[in-house]
Amino acid sequence: MSRTPYPFTALVGQDDLRLALLLNAVSPRVGGVLVRGEKGTAKSTAVRALSALLPGIAVVAGCRFSCEPAAPDPDCPDGPHEPGPGAVRAARMVELPVGASEDRLVGALDIERALAEGVKSFEPGLLADAHRGILYVDEVNLLHDHLVDVLLDAAAMGASYVEREGVSVRHAARFLLVGTMNPEEGELRPQLLDRFGLTVEVAASREPDQRVEVVRRRLAYDDDPVAFAAEWAAEEQALRDRVTAARALLPRVRLGDAALRQIAATCAAFEVDGMRADIVMARTATALAAWAGRDEVLAEDVRQAALLALPHRRRRNPFDAPGLDEDKLDETLEQSAPDGPDDDPDPDPEPDPNPDGDGDGGGGGGGRPPQDGPGAPEAPGAQDAPDVPAQSPPSDQSEPVGARAEQQAVSAGEPFRTKALTVPGTGDGAAGRRSRARAEHGRTTGSRRPRGALGRLHLAATVRAAAPHQRARGRNGAGLLVRRDDLRQAVREGRESNLVLFVVDASGSMAARRRMGAVKGAVLSLLLDAYQRRDKVGLVTFRGREAELVLPPTSSVDAAAARLDQVSTGGRTPLAAGLLTAHDVLRVERMRDPARRPLLVVVTDGRATGGPEPVALASRAARLHAAQGTASVVVDCESGPVRLGLAGRLAGELGGTAVTLDELRADSIAGLVKDVRTAGDSRRAA
Repeated sequence: MSRTPYPFTALVGQDDLRLALLLNAVSPRVGGVLVRGEKGTAKSTAVRALSALLPGIAVVAGCRFSCEPAAPDPDCPDGPHEPGPGAVRAARMVELPVGASEDRLVGALDIERALAEGVKSFEPGLLADAHRGILYVDEVNLLHDHLVDVLLDAAAMGASYVEREGVSVRHAARFLLVGTMNPEEGELRPQLLDRFGLTVEVAASREPDQRVEVVRRRLAYDDDPVAFAAEWAAEEQALRDRVTAARALLPRVRLGDAALRQIAATCAAFEVDGMRADIVMARTATALAAWAGRDEVLAEDVRQAALLALPHRRRRNPFDAPGLDEDKLDETLEQSAPDGPDDDPDPDPEPDPNPDGDGDGGGGGGGRPPQDGPGAPEAPGAQDAPDVPAQSPPSDQSEPVGARAEQQAVSAGEPFRTKALTVPGTGDGAAGRRSRARAEHGRTTGSRRPRGALGRLHLAATVRAAAPHQRARGRNGAGLLVRRDDLRQAVREGRESNLVLFVVDASGSMAARRRMGAVKGAVLSLLLDAYQRRDKVGLVTFRGREAELVLPPTSSVDAAAARLDQVSTGGRTPLAAGLLTAHDVLRVERMRDPARRPLLVVVTDGRATGGPEPVALASRAARLHAAQGTASVVVDCESGPVRLGLAGRLAGELGGTAVTLDELRADSIAGLVKDVRTAGDSRRAA
């Protein structure tokens, strides 16, 4: 791989991305930038190219923590440093791998030397390497939550703290944080989104001329990176000089009361949580003015700052579309301007060309058009039509139900908070928030000998292991003589994420609009729960004659929600096909990721129709899952005064648990679901 980075000025298009990165280069206090977009849109290329534009920094010679010579960090582990001229080097760009450990990120203490020699020896991590430079996290949405928390805390405080067994180390960690992600692979939690100063959405251009230019430049770079960089050297130097000039101008930029009032009014109008958005907007608007060579913030700076700092802060859950209603933004800025219109109504207003429209661009709904398009006329007589309830489905025992024609997809009901469904036992899967697991973080449950480098020391167990050998080792002082064989690693119990595979009945028996709407609402609620617990999800539906893998296992629960919304209903109930498809999916996933334990969620009324012996086939398919020990739960969708109990029988065949839609709610007292049973549990209970 070439050591010559792709020139920043050679990037084609992506204006918002380039501007957001340059603003952070001018003012790192803006808080970094999160770049969201599809694969192949130059996200990583742009970030790596930015490092060449940053001015060189003066550092204390030999300091591993890049202390500034004029004002060295008094708490630097390599200090104290005497003020001096120091040395100048280029700003670093440090990449944080998705699979990095916490010790690699924050650094680690040499516990063995600390115990045996009484020496506090600290090995710096990536946060120290990135101090006064760029810390780049590709696929930040796939980073473990505890690492993201540590990373963002350090970015917010400008320092990293390492606390291990009574030994404390602190060092400065001020860096430009840049994260890139593909939303198709899963979202960041809203709390973490808020910690990034700016966000931009990137997509490949649909203009043929622009795409041609992208390919032409990339091929030229791949053929001879050095020669290609030389062609753009003048533009790179001009941009580097502009960044330096904007940094010098930044302290003199005036943020007046009028601009501050517009910032506050905008954040209030869009109902963002907390005050971080106001502060980020203020810093961004100031950086924009400096970038433009002005010493005062204007309304246009406030508007651009809002477009970069607010869209990701308006998301309340992963199913909300990001974005900002620009019409509402312009209206808010105009009303809050010093010379804007007063609150009194216009004494002679112009007639409203659309008196029945909402007139405010969607009322802050992110600019999304209505379902039927803007200005769509109502159907004749729609306002006068009575509220006709959905037609009730035929009896569960009537065969014509299975042969009903396909119905259009219905909208999901209102989501609700669900009871926690967990896989029993203790796993070793990826960190998450659902089931018990042996993990790096959590409560200490025991100790063991370390395998490889020592991580979390179990101090009491180490002392107990070393104590019987003190006389034989010739101890004659107060210190404890500890050897490598005495060290014990702490065993911790935390939480893991699971693979939640939904198998949803979309047959004619589920086709009543009210019934399917409630079912989709329940699945949507479980998807939201899976998002919060950092699970992977998959979606299988069955109707007619076959089952379909609508969504292969993925970390993107919003993709699952979108596919669920499109599911149509109708036809017979091939329950066996749905269970067999789920069995094949889980078999493949066990080979891909053996440590991730599955949770099978079957949403059905338990009926099985179509083909020869449909009930017997469904029973045999269910027993396949039971033989694998798959944890399962059946969400019973049967309704009406007469209940056949078919879903309960299916749960028994699966060796799992059955819950009704009402029992699934966290605020319901009808039932209590803690652990989903496995086949082994059910056999022992029997």
